[in-house]
Amino acid sequence: MSSDADYAAFLEKANQDVAPAEQQDLSQKGYGTKSVNTAVPKALESVEEYYVSDADEPFEPVALEFDGSSVSASMCDLKKLLGEHKVKEVTEKGFETQYKKVVDAVKKAGNGEVKVFRVELEGTRAEYYVVGVDKEGGKIVGLKALSVES
Repeated sequence: MSSDADYAAFLEKANQDVAPAEQQDLSQKGYGTKSVNTAVPKALESVEEYYVSDADEPFEPVALEFDGSSVSASMCDLKKLLGEHKVKEVTEKGFETQYKKVVDAVKKAGNGEVKVFRVELEGTRAEYYVVGVDKEGGKIVGLKALSVES
């Protein structure tokens, strides 16, 4: 049998604080696309929203050099910037209401026009780009989030 001292030591150990859980940064593990190659607008740096999926990842800034006045999937503008990923425009009506802060920040940083794209990665992973064009700055600006879809 255990002594009272052993039992008290067991209880003390069980009640100790554990280190806080750290959120995995999947972009550091080879997932995701490079989304910044120019200055990020201040309006995008303060957005703290999460894309709801199996991973619940935060939205991150997007700032890519760009010559055009409008970005589209049909012309493959975004695909050219991101590489050999499958890109398609998302036209879900609920996106703008569910992620209103994200859409509003992108409107403010760009020309007021916002488009949403789904970039297929490998397996069950995809990224959602919410972007607009900053024609004066010569760049695509916005926010992106990793989605894990099982």
